[in-house]
Amino acid sequence: MYGKAFAPEYQGALTTLSVNSSLTDVLAAGTEQLRAAERAGQPGEAARSGLAVAEAHRRLGRVEDADRAWKASYRAARQAGDVGAMAWALWSGGTLARQRGALRLARRLLQLAADLGERGGDIVVRGYSLAGLAETGRIQGDYEAVGRLHEQLLAEARRRGEARHTVWALEGIAQMHRNTGRYDTAYALFEEAAEIAARADDRRGHAWALRGLADVVSVRDGDTERALELLSEAETACRAMRLSSALAYNHKMRGNVLYRAGRYAEARELYEQALEEFREMSEPRGEALSRLGLAKSLARLGRDRAETAAELADLAGLLERIGLQHARRMVARAHEELGIPAAEQAAATGAAR
Repeated sequence: MYGKAFAPEYQGALTTLSVNSSLTDVLAAGTEQLRAAERAGQPGEAARSGLAVAEAHRRLGRVEDADRAWKASYRAARQAGDVGAMAWALWSGGTLARQRGALRLARRLLQLAADLGERGGDIVVRGYSLAGLAETGRIQGDYEAVGRLHEQLLAEARRRGEARHTVWALEGIAQMHRNTGRYDTAYALFEEAAEIAARADDRRGHAWALRGLADVVSVRDGDTERALELLSEAETACRAMRLSSALAYNHKMRGNVLYRAGRYAEARELYEQALEEFREMSEPRGEALSRLGLAKSLARLGRDRAETAAELADLAGLLERIGLQHARRMVARAHEELGIPAAEQAAATGAAR
């Protein structure tokens, strides 16, 4: 039913690159081809190879380099009059904006990319851009608004037999079910995503599906060792492909699993590691979630309650500014879990302001 996974963001002379190519290899090949295209005065090829450069930088956590690269790709595509390449560059820019926590900008760029993709007849970039919009809404916690879009994109991907996009949609829907407490449904969807990704040799998608399975196994079943095994398997793929962001989220999830098991000192170490990784790549969502886990771990290890309340208040304000509804609810639950009275919450919030 599904063919082998492919990477449509590797274009022009780079179509021979695999979805599983190491990002350092992608960056080297993309940079070489980009320079050759620029020397030859081929803006269309420069735009296509520049897209791969932008995506490699983004996934390696080099956000400033990624920002320059997608904008250069867009300028080259516009010079060439290549509407499809313009759409792909905007998709890359929108995806980077979401990664950096600029969700309003992400929505604007991704909508422009979807519109250009439709105008240029490129159904793949249109689908990827709509998927980016759906993921942005899901990250914000607006499940009702984007749930239908996820289902629509899943149906389209299944109809085309596109494994990588099917896996993405399944994982997004699964995450929404997990976050609303429907663990059995979430597990089944993550499991299907993992199976499809494995058959299609989509190692990135497989690693994210394993992370989702580990989360459910931990929170639903309390099976800490199985969850850690799944995360170790996912980490191997992340390291092989140099997936910096996915690896940081893996470490954050390992912290979650250890925290749920009452292994607070070990959890603290993982949250600290993930926090440093997210800060290096300027990824505010991952940074905030790692700070939340670290604050809870330190509270369990005896940190002063007033300090914990102040940290949670600061996090609540940060998440409010980013616009992450689900994460804000997580902070509220942390107050209850740690027994911080409403009066202390209010005082800490006032101090934070």
